[in-house]
Amino acid sequence: MNVTRRSFLGLGSGALAATLTGCSEAPWTMLPGWPVPPPETGRLYPPRTGQIDLIAHVLNRTTFGLRCSDYVRVSGLGATEEAAVAAYLDEQLDPDLIDDSYAQGKLRRLEVLSEPLAEFFEYKEEFLLEQMIRGTLLRAVYSQRQLNEMIVQFWTDHFNIDSSKGECKWLKAADDRDVIRRYALGTFSELLRASALSPAMLWYLDGRVNQKQHGADKPNENYARELMELHTLGVHGGYDQHDIMEIARCLTGWTVRDRNHLQKGKVEFNPDEHDDGPKEVLGQAIPSGLGEKDLDRVIEIVAAHPSTAQHLATKLCQRFIADDPPTDAVSAVASAFQSSHGDIKTSLRALFATEAFRASRGVKFRRPFEYIAAALRASNAETDAGKPIIEYLVRMGNAPFHYPTPDGYPLRAAPWMGGLLWRWNFAVALTENRLAGTRVDLKAYRDDCGGDDRLMAAVLGRLPALDEKEAYARSGNGMALLLASPSFQHC
Repeated sequence: MNVTRRSFLGLGSGALAATLTGCSEAPWTMLPGWPVPPPETGRLYPPRTGQIDLIAHVLNRTTFGLRCSDYVRVSGLGATEEAAVAAYLDEQLDPDLIDDSYAQGKLRRLEVLSEPLAEFFEYKEEFLLEQMIRGTLLRAVYSQRQLNEMIVQFWTDHFNIDSSKGECKWLKAADDRDVIRRYALGTFSELLRASALSPAMLWYLDGRVNQKQHGADKPNENYARELMELHTLGVHGGYDQHDIMEIARCLTGWTVRDRNHLQKGKVEFNPDEHDDGPKEVLGQAIPSGLGEKDLDRVIEIVAAHPSTAQHLATKLCQRFIADDPPTDAVSAVASAFQSSHGDIKTSLRALFATEAFRASRGVKFRRPFEYIAAALRASNAETDAGKPIIEYLVRMGNAPFHYPTPDGYPLRAAPWMGGLLWRWNFAVALTENRLAGTRVDLKAYRDDCGGDDRLMAAVLGRLPALDEKEAYARSGNGMALLLASPSFQHC
């Protein structure tokens, strides 16, 4: 290649600045809402303006990477950009109605993931973990239900479980399928309750040993603390140690059958190991005698708390808008969350309607998993998501189900800035077909797009700047140059 590593990392800074500041002398074809001209050559047509338009922006933020074919399809959903985007979001927020047969076909080779929970214990943990990672990446690359996959990733981090702890090695596969994926776009209280009773969560945060057998027994507060600090109210949400201990008392008696017993992985409630006395959580009294329904009262109280709405709205805005989202955007999402009683779809609609979401184009830094998925999508790659790609995810520090602490992978950009060299290496290996199980046909893709300029626009979500076109032509591997550039690192 004829372009230095410095050129890779520096390329696109001018274009990115133009995206952020706007263009004072934009031609008529760059005006918002102007109809996109039909393609002159090729079967696909990418964005046709020098700035990221609304369709490209929404696709970048609500998918694991812009694909030229998606841009074409969404552009045809409405007479204007606004109408097309509205129709697309309606579609994505009702994922069960989306035909996802191609992705499901890719997942059939991972049939172990559809087996009953107890059957997971029959597999070696390394094999099961690899299957889980492959399934996650294949969905990110191929699923038509892209927003659902992004929200699944969000909740996976929010309710993080380190799959290396104890029987989480086997139970996390069920948690991913039966908790996170099942309730990802439902109501938060349903998701929270399912997570609280997830066999994997009961193992990970020691809920299975939270028992009161004798009067002097103190409850195990590990899960109660993370429930308040991470899952609901947030670290400054207005609770104290008393609330943590009272919640821990409410949740005594729940356990999981381990792999040495019949019906392994089954969650059970033992009333003899439950503290059934009166409690008080966040100023609300919970009477004695409720037994296992103490858990339902806790979920009801913490899910409806205003601090929970604020905490979740902040994290959602960090994920979809910016590391430090504007206060008015967070407030709008928090208000929608509370008024809808924690309906996740309603909260997302409020987020996507904010001016902050629509204005923050090309500035959100992709985490390593998102980068790799986006690169595979942008290059029109065919992949089995096998070990070579998993090894890159591990090296970059963002392999699914690997994070060791309950807070989950960071949403902010700063922790991920040290891995840019691995992105360079991945871009070159991908485009030179040096990843076993993954192949790109860049000549065919370039022909489909209608030439190099349109291929660049398909990858960047806008027409390339002059310096990008020149560097692309000199590089000897223009696609790798694009995938390693700052413009592609951001969405």
